[in-house]
Amino acid sequence: MTMPYLAGYVNLSQYAVRLIDEYNQRIPFKTPFDLVALTVNTPNAPHCYQIADKFRSMGSKVVLGGPHVTLMPEEALPHCDHLICGEAEETWPLFLDEFHSGQANKMYRAAQPPSLEHIPLPRRDLIRRRLNTGGAVFASRGCPYQCSFCNLKQIYFPTFRTRPVEEVIRDIQSISQSHFVFWDDNFFCDPQYARQIMKALNGLNKRWAAQVSLDRCNDETLLQQARDSGCIYLFIGLETFSKAGIDEAHKTCNQPEDYAEIIKNIQAHGIAVQAGVIFGFDSDTPNVFKETLKACRRLHIDGVTASILTPLPKTPLYNRLQEENRLLTDDWAWYNGKTRVAFQPLHMSPQELFSGYMGFRKAFYSLPSILRRLTRKQFGWTQFIMNLGYRFSITN
Repeated sequence: MTMPYLAGYVNLSQYAVRLIDEYNQRIPFKTPFDLVALTVNTPNAPHCYQIADKFRSMGSKVVLGGPHVTLMPEEALPHCDHLICGEAEETWPLFLDEFHSGQANKMYRAAQPPSLEHIPLPRRDLIRRRLNTGGAVFASRGCPYQCSFCNLKQIYFPTFRTRPVEEVIRDIQSISQSHFVFWDDNFFCDPQYARQIMKALNGLNKRWAAQVSLDRCNDETLLQQARDSGCIYLFIGLETFSKAGIDEAHKTCNQPEDYAEIIKNIQAHGIAVQAGVIFGFDSDTPNVFKETLKACRRLHIDGVTASILTPLPKTPLYNRLQEENRLLTDDWAWYNGKTRVAFQPLHMSPQELFSGYMGFRKAFYSLPSILRRLTRKQFGWTQFIMNLGYRFSITN
């Protein structure tokens, strides 16, 4: 939702706006744009730089922003005319005004955490053939935890902030479809605020999902209010079933011995659990894939988003592996957590890690495995479609 939100800030008396989604649209390189803006994540950085270079060669000015260029501004500068680092609620509209008047600076970076009040509605009308993208909204920003593999602390100001409840609800009401996702880093981070949002959702007849931390799901009334307001599933980063792996990740809110009871409690409220699982911690051996599959089945987890441990730049994990000379490449395309291993694991080869990860995904999303999950109360059509989508992504 980054680009539709940023498009909401554009003064239409100054600019005409076109949103290009490369997943379903061709990049119009032959169109003479005055300004091209790209948001850059780490794994797509090389590709974004190529796009930027091509537009610049044709006379367009290019501004880059997003997580990767916030972390690596010196790397990005040769590929753009302007750079916006960090959170952009204040710097982006300032840049647009100064660019329009011919006075734009080379680099913009917010000096303090921007307020999340009065954020314009995202330009969902610019989205083409991507209903899921249109069905995303955020209510808060930030997370109190210090996971070693996460780059939130490097790209955001280290303060948790919320949007006014009435503005979040207005945003949700602008979503045409009945289902949406809270794209917050940790929706239950402030339980009192989450309660206010969920209370305001009552009567809207919307179905929603969110990412939350496991420790907040001990709260019975919070879960009941979530279900009553339309929650159908929660994404929870379990990461690993190993205490040693949790310690390595510095994810203090997770205690593997508590997983079973908390997951059972979430599901008892009719809410499905989509678990985030990561393979590749130093405590992982080749047995981790079978053990994780057994644990997911034993705990009746409804869906799993599996990833390969990825040392994103400037994170504690990246710094440690770099010091240990265990990074395999400086090609950021390898750092996607899905198709390649970017570092040398401790107890297996990179190929063993990748093969084991793929084997887990194929086993968990086998057709018999999906059909077994259909018998569960909280496993509705949304979860069934999601499971099929994960299965399709493996075979294609």
